[in-house]
Amino acid sequence: MSITVLPVAKLKEHIGEEKKSDWIDITQERINRFADCTEDHQFIHVDPEKAKTGPFGRTIAHGFLTLSLLPRFSSIGAWVPEGIKAVINYGLNKVRFVDPVPSGSKIQDTMKLASVEEKGNGRILVTVTHTVNVEGSEKPAMVAESLAMFVV
Repeated sequence: MSITVLPVAKLKEHIGEEKKSDWIDITQERINRFADCTEDHQFIHVDPEKAKTGPFGRTIAHGFLTLSLLPRFSSIGAWVPEGIKAVINYGLNKVRFVDPVPSGSKIQDTMKLASVEEKGNGRILVTVTHTVNVEGSEKPAMVAESLAMFVV
């Protein structure tokens, strides 16, 4: 997978295109470090013994841990307008945590270029739909629309 850099007009021709990331391991250590950063130490995330009796039968990643990996996925498979001076995280349109991400699993992101909008004054808004899947699961773990504002 690679970053696609094109003039805006050509970039618009790629709307609908998809790219898949590599797989990322979601280890208990990663979950614990995220819990420390966010101070969210709920047992379903950090206590493997207690989590065995919980609703998922083992620990699961925080939904926001999965969401926080979008910049990592995007850094290796984004669509970028030619000649950028800056890129700004412009936010999210919609995020849904559809299915849990169990500790010890692997996740992969399928990114789809949803839109490329020229906003004037050298600003270009790029919307990407991310569908994050757990290896071996049919349901996505998360679906999110991310927005990046590029300045050219």
